[in-house]
Amino acid sequence: MTRTLVFGGARSGKSAYAERLAIASGKEVVYIATARAGDDEMATRIRHHRQQRPAEWTTVEETLALADAVLRHCAPTRLVLVDCLTLWLSNLMFSGGADYPDVGDIALPAQFHEQRQQFLAALDQVAGDLVLVSNEVGMGIVPYGAISRSFSDESGRLNQAVAAACDRAVFVAAGLPMVLKGAPC
Repeated sequence: MTRTLVFGGARSGKSAYAERLAIASGKEVVYIATARAGDDEMATRIRHHRQQRPAEWTTVEETLALADAVLRHCAPTRLVLVDCLTLWLSNLMFSGGADYPDVGDIALPAQFHEQRQQFLAALDQVAGDLVLVSNEVGMGIVPYGAISRSFSDESGRLNQAVAAACDRAVFVAAGLPMVLKGAPC
């Protein structure tokens, strides 16, 4: 059983790398997609990703209860690929339906911390190979608005906690994987 975090910037090649790991495992693959089609552009992206995945992979769409989905689908004979933690985080942050102003303190929905803690606890309980994809959003300038800063902060905290819980952490830039923790893939 291995737990691998694959992270990098937008269009860095992290999802393609994670998918190559899944294929190379030779195991049954369950792909947990966290995206929500909130607009036409995102719906198009989701359709494109669905078409790119191997037909034999099982796809599970879960936008909030990620811990439950991971625990339900992980098994010694499977590799579970979650793409992506960043979209899941944004789903959690905006799950309360509040219209956040881009100034002042951001009050996260009540379920935010509970779902996050459940997910991190689930990482210690998985019974199979798990590959988690996430964006690195904190390497640029400090965002101007409170919502953006809060998202960047929470994303960084989540990536740190997930990397600590994983056996392997791989940073992908320009399609090139750099193993930061654990054995090379």
